[in-house]
Amino acid sequence: MASRARVRAPELSGAGGWLNTGGSDLSLADLRGRIVILDFWTFCCVNCLHVLDELRELEEKHRDTVVIVGVHSPKFVHEAEHQAVVDATERYEVRHPVLDDPDLATWKQYAVRAWPTLVVIDPEGYVVAQHAGEGHAHAIERLVEELEATHEAKGTLRRGAGPYVEPEPVPGDLRFPGKVIQLPGGNLLVSDSTRHALVELAPDGETVVRRIGSGERGLADGDARTARFNEPQGLALLPAGPDGGQRVVVADTVNHALRSFDPATGTVETIAGTGRQWWQGAPTSGPAREVDLSSPWDLAYFADRLWIAMAGVHQLWTYDPVAGTVRAAAGTTNEGLVDGPAEQAWFAQPSGLAATADRLWIADSETSALRYVERDPREADGAEAGDASKTADAADAFVVRTAVGTGLFDFGHRDGPAEQALFQHPLGVTALRDGSVAVSDTYNQALRRYDPATGEVSTLATDLREPSGAVLVGDDIVVVESARHQLTRLKLPEEAVRVESVAHRTQRAATEVAPGALRLDVVFQAPSGQKLDTRYGPSTRLLVSSTPPELLADGAGAGPDLSRELRLADGVSEGVLHVSAMAASCDDAPDIAYPACHVHQQDWGVPIRVTPTGANRLPLVLAGLDAESGTEAE
Repeated sequence: MASRARVRAPELSGAGGWLNTGGSDLSLADLRGRIVILDFWTFCCVNCLHVLDELRELEEKHRDTVVIVGVHSPKFVHEAEHQAVVDATERYEVRHPVLDDPDLATWKQYAVRAWPTLVVIDPEGYVVAQHAGEGHAHAIERLVEELEATHEAKGTLRRGAGPYVEPEPVPGDLRFPGKVIQLPGGNLLVSDSTRHALVELAPDGETVVRRIGSGERGLADGDARTARFNEPQGLALLPAGPDGGQRVVVADTVNHALRSFDPATGTVETIAGTGRQWWQGAPTSGPAREVDLSSPWDLAYFADRLWIAMAGVHQLWTYDPVAGTVRAAAGTTNEGLVDGPAEQAWFAQPSGLAATADRLWIADSETSALRYVERDPREADGAEAGDASKTADAADAFVVRTAVGTGLFDFGHRDGPAEQALFQHPLGVTALRDGSVAVSDTYNQALRRYDPATGEVSTLATDLREPSGAVLVGDDIVVVESARHQLTRLKLPEEAVRVESVAHRTQRAATEVAPGALRLDVVFQAPSGQKLDTRYGPSTRLLVSSTPPELLADGAGAGPDLSRELRLADGVSEGVLHVSAMAASCDDAPDIAYPACHVHQQDWGVPIRVTPTGANRLPLVLAGLDAESGTEAE
C-alpha cells in the first residue's frame, strides 16, 4: 500500500452529543483498532443524502471492521436544533453513530470546507484519506480492504460488533411524510417517505384507506402489496386518459425513478429512470426508461408535460407521457441562483413545484428562494411576428425568474416586500385560487404566502413541524407536517400572522484570503489501483465563478486543469467562490480489456473575506490529502 501522511486524527466533540449509541459518548480511543469513516453531513444537503446511500453496502459488508460516524455539521439555523438532528437521523435511516456538532467544532478541527466530506482514519488513529462530494464509495472500499490487510498483519485491527445501537421503533400511520395530493374521488394520497410507501387517506386526512407498497426499501413493480419504493416524495396527477382514469406519477427519490400508480387497479409501474443515479456525461434526453435520473423530488404538470424537480443535479427535467421521453429543460447542473433563459439558469436543490396557467413555481430550497418558469416573451413575440427561425422553438422556450431570495447563504424569516423578504429552506409550494402561492417554509416551521400582484410576502401560519408540502381542499389548505408525522388542515386566514423579523447567515465561517492573486488547487489523487482516464481527452474539469460576479477580476470559467490562478478584484471585500470539479479514473491493469471507470465530482460554495493577512492559496480536497499543507484537510 502506498505510503500516506501520518497525521493524528483530532478528537470528536459536539455540543449536541451522540445519537444511535444507546446514550453513550464515544471517543477515538474507544474506536482504536477499527477503521473509522467520518461522514460530515447536514440533512438539507441532497449530496449528503446520496453519500448516505452510497455507504450502505460498504457499511454492511465491513461491519466487523469499519465504524462510520456521521458528524452532523449544520448549514441552516434549524439544523442546529438537536431534535431536528434526531428527526433527520431517523428520517434517512442512518444506522451508525451520529455526533451532533451544532457549533461546527469537529468540522473546524478537520478543516472541512464542503458538505459532504468523508475522512478515513486507520486503526491506529491516523488520517489516511479525505474525499469531498459523491462517487467515492468504490475508492473507500478499496482503501478499507488495504487497511484491513495491513493492520491484520500488524496485529492492530480489532474485529467485532460496532457501537451502533438501534433506536426503538415508533408506531403510527405516517412517518416523515413528504408530499400530498387529492385524488379525483376526494381521498388524499401521501408519500410516506421513511416507510417507503404511499398511503391513501379518507378526506378527513386521518383514516387509512390503504397502503401502497410493501414498506421495504427497493425498486419493484407490482400490485399495492408487493411494489417497493425508496423514500418517495413528489406526487402528481396526469391528465385523464381516454377511459377517464387518471394515473398518479410518483417521484421515487432514492430510486432515481418515476413510478406510475393506478388508483383504480392499485398497480405500480416504473415509467422513467433506470434505478441508477445520473452523472456528468450521461444522456440528458431520450426514452424515459433508458435515461438515468438524480433524486427527483417533486412533480407538476405544466405546458403539456410533467416537470420534474431534479434536486440531485440542480435542474428541472420534463417527462412527455405521450412520447415516453425525458429531457433536461432548465438548469446547468451548477448550484446557485442565476436567472435567465432556462438552459442557462442555476438552481440549488429545487424541491417543490406548483403550476398555474402561465407559471411553474419552484421552491428552490438551498437558496431559500421562490422562483418560477414562464414562457420566454421574446421568443413568443418573435413567433407572433412571423419570425420563421423562432416559430418552431417558441413552444419550448422558457425563462427562469426569482420572486424571493438572493443566494446560497442568506435566509431567515422576514415578511414584507419580496426584494427583502426571507425564507429558510422551503420544500413546497402550492398555487392558491387568488393567483398567489403558499410556500411550505420548512425550516421556519411556517406556511408563508407570496402575492405576485403586490410583491409582498406574509406569514399564514406558524408552529408547523417541518412542513414539506400542501394541497388545497375546498376552502382549506392541508399541510404535510413532516416532523409531526401528520396532515394538518388549516383555514386560509384573511389576515396574515405577524411574526418578528429575523435574518440569518450560515454559521460556516468565511475563509480569509489575501487581496489580488489567489491560487486555487483542487487536490485529487486517483484511488489505489486506478489512474486518470485520458483515453478520450482530459479526464478532469474545473469550473469557477463567483457571487457577486465582480469578485473575480480573472480566472472565472471552465478548463481541464484542477489548479488555477485567480485574481480578486479591487474594492470587493467578500463574496462566494463557486467551484465545480470533476475527475474520471479507471482501473489501471493492462490485462483488463474493459476497465471499470468512476467519476468523482463535487461543487463547493466557499464564502471568502478579503483581508491583508489572508491566505494566497485555497486548497480544496476532492480525493486524497493536501501534501502542501501537511494537514489532514484543507
